[in-house]
Amino acid sequence: MFCYCEGLPAAFSAVLVAALALSRSAGLSCLLTGGLYLALRLGSLPPADPQRAQLLVQPRRGPARIAHRGGAHDAPENTRAAIRQAAENGATGVELDLEFTADGVPILMHDETVDRTTDGSGSLRDLAFAEVRKFNPAAKHRLWRDYRGEKIPTLKEAVLESMHHDLIIYFDVKGHANQAVAALRELYLEYPQLYNTSIVCSFMPDVVYKMRQADRNVVTALTHRPWSFSHWGDGRPRFSSFWKHYLTLALDVVMDWSMHNFLWHFCGVSVFLVQKNFVSQEYVRQWSAKGIQVVAWTVNTIAEKMYYENVLQTSYITDSLIEDCDPHY
Repeated sequence: MFCYCEGLPAAFSAVLVAALALSRSAGLSCLLTGGLYLALRLGSLPPADPQRAQLLVQPRRGPARIAHRGGAHDAPENTRAAIRQAAENGATGVELDLEFTADGVPILMHDETVDRTTDGSGSLRDLAFAEVRKFNPAAKHRLWRDYRGEKIPTLKEAVLESMHHDLIIYFDVKGHANQAVAALRELYLEYPQLYNTSIVCSFMPDVVYKMRQADRNVVTALTHRPWSFSHWGDGRPRFSSFWKHYLTLALDVVMDWSMHNFLWHFCGVSVFLVQKNFVSQEYVRQWSAKGIQVVAWTVNTIAEKMYYENVLQTSYITDSLIEDCDPHY
């Protein structure tokens, strides 16, 4: 599924046709399309320096291997141990999830709760950092015996660990746009080398837009998985209700079209992170023509990795650097 038009003019032509079909008013349709175009022109943010973005995505002049959540199959996800293990296993970089505790401390955590990965329970919005710090992030990992004593790291601790191992960092912001932008902005000011060693990415366009607004030197990326409103990552429908399912399907179509036709331009991104099942040579070519780098996720078999490295020549995010594994959702 890709609602893809070749360039902004084609996208606005599609808007005009849709508006005409729905309103049956030429004047209203032109007004709506013109207003959208004006808003895009006035509100769009420029991307970061394309050469710097290219070096970030392929720092060694070839496809990069990025460890998803630090390499969630090889070590407990979003931990300093995972970052160290990723470096030892030959990763080019790490993708790390940013969340916040109830008292506003930025930490590494994928979920809004601690239940899935730790021996604790509860929502992050109800847990202070001192409480979260007591939980064991390796408790439910297949290799938990090798990682006793591991702690949930703060964002700063994870960044220092990554820089120590000379790894590119993909900051995956889960939400809390204003809070996340403020925390990241402070981090970039304290460690300016991050401008050349990190990318801020999110499924949420408002996060990316606000990050670009706050600091035009930060390289940013939109993350996208088609059908994400209506289906879970493993393909199961999110809703059993008929009307909710088809409503979210419609939202998926709108979001997919928006992502591919104007949100990338509006947010000033340099990179597009997309679920691997939708990547092809033609897809990479279309984005490359716009000056956008494609990074696929999550690429977990040796056959897929060879295809991305040798055929697509595209960087990818993986759950394991050492063996084939199932995706970590």
